[in-house]
Amino acid sequence: MFNSPFIIPVVAMLIPIVAIIGGVWSQAHAARLKADQRMAMLARGIPPEEIEAILKSVSQSDPSTATKDPMSSLGRARRAAVVLISTGVGLVVFSLVLEQVVQDRDVLAVAAAGLIPLAIGLGFVVDYHLQKRELSRFGLDLDANGRKS
Repeated sequence: MFNSPFIIPVVAMLIPIVAIIGGVWSQAHAARLKADQRMAMLARGIPPEEIEAILKSVSQSDPSTATKDPMSSLGRARRAAVVLISTGVGLVVFSLVLEQVVQDRDVLAVAAAGLIPLAIGLGFVVDYHLQKRELSRFGLDLDANGRKS
């Protein structure tokens, strides 16, 4: 059963389907919890206007709904670039050294796989510089380290 050549493509197609179903289930679960909270507050005699104010203040403290700081976005892009480029370079160097040790050229496939995070990391570098240029256009000048000047 597991020796079939179709097992990898089938599993590769099932992974996104499972992820989508998991996301939908998570949202439904969150909505159910919010409704349960609302019902519990109503059972305790809290007026509906106050319930809405409480739930609204809780949702505003959620970081996913807060306004985004451009400096933290710059920092995240820079950090992601460094991690991905380092991972890509590490995979390439690892495969080159491993190829020399085991004397098998098939190991160089790992070097090709290392080019993927390397390319994504370079994309983050480009994104970082585009964000810096956009911020400077709006009057927020940054020094060489990406800090406000």
